[in-house]
Amino acid sequence: MAQDAVDVDEAVFDAVERIPRGRVSTYGAIGRLVGIGPRRVARALSSGGAAVPWYRVLRADGSAAEPVRARQLELLAGEGVPSRNGKVDLAAVGWPD
Repeated sequence: MAQDAVDVDEAVFDAVERIPRGRVSTYGAIGRLVGIGPRRVARALSSGGAAVPWYRVLRADGSAAEPVRARQLELLAGEGVPSRNGKVDLAAVGWPD
């Protein structure tokens, strides 16, 4: 039986809210916590994730999603997350460990 879309979105939002300030996660890591694929995580955040720290979720290579790249890196920098050439070092600030 398929999970209700609203429940899946809420599970994604709950997981994203657990990412500590100054740390980041990936779409795949959040998906593994929730039990869904990374694209479904991205869809949940793009459609209704404005109330959670969506900017703490990056691609697997540590890069930001293109449409929000500048804003995402700006918000992360404000939390002390360093980036280099548009990427964050997941080994240094990735969550969960």
